[in-house]
Amino acid sequence: MIISCSRRTDIPAFYADWLFARLRTGFVCVRNPRNPRQVRQIALTPDVVDGIVFWSKNPAPMLNRLRELKDYAYYFQFTVTPYGRDIEPNVPDQPEVMRTFQRLSETIGPERVVWRYDPVLINRTYTAQAHLRQFEGMARMLAGFTRRVIISFLDTDYRNVRRNARQLSAETLDEQDKLALAGRFAEIASGCGMEMQACAEETDFSACGITPARCVDAALLEAQLGCRLRVRKDPNQRPACGCARSVDIGMYNTCPNGCLYCYANYNAGEIRKNRQNHGPGSPFLIGKPGPEDKVTERAAHSCRIHQIQFDI
Repeated sequence: MIISCSRRTDIPAFYADWLFARLRTGFVCVRNPRNPRQVRQIALTPDVVDGIVFWSKNPAPMLNRLRELKDYAYYFQFTVTPYGRDIEPNVPDQPEVMRTFQRLSETIGPERVVWRYDPVLINRTYTAQAHLRQFEGMARMLAGFTRRVIISFLDTDYRNVRRNARQLSAETLDEQDKLALAGRFAEIASGCGMEMQACAEETDFSACGITPARCVDAALLEAQLGCRLRVRKDPNQRPACGCARSVDIGMYNTCPNGCLYCYANYNAGEIRKNRQNHGPGSPFLIGKPGPEDKVTERAAHSCRIHQIQFDI
């Protein structure tokens, strides 16, 4: 079982104490987003967890505690973008985030820190040329600190993007514009020793040397585990998503980063309320068990293949 921590919220930045407490305890409780009274209890013990994928814009609170993850395979999807507080109001300034990225890479290795330049938003402030300048500067600073960079273009289908359309003032790029910009990104990335992948994009970027991303990537975990994993593509993601199946332990509307393009956090009042109801000792990210909760223990098993396999 692979744990996603988390597409729904920035657990490393805001809930690191809770996370480490849950790992020590060996389980977590996650509410069904569509029916909060339905609760799954998910085992977090090393014998059933094949790896953890951390998603974050600022994993600094975890840097001095990584030794607590010694029994787990894991890596980070680390988002660093060129946007200011007009788009990402509560994300630390870029120089601070870049230093965190470098420190994390120095601690666990560049193969285990994946740079996300995501999403690519084009407007009058963040033009294509501005993106190229910023991307090149960032790539040079991160050269040697990562082996992979993942891009995606702003998806206007999300309701939060539509709600914030006026503030974002995003331009719609046609396929040729995307190919041209992505191609330049790929050239810069290659020159800095990075392979480039595209996350859940319908456009075929293979002519630019860009492959489809597998953000939850079994191969990255297999390299740490020293064995193969029997995992399938995640059926709950978008058709163009290449991720392996995982279990997410986050919760929507709990991330105070406030990014205007975020699909998972779209109600500021709900976010404030949820943050007030967070307790580091609770099995739930937000709140506590209730009398009407129906708790079901999720069947958990490792997907590791330990048999020796021979190529014929």
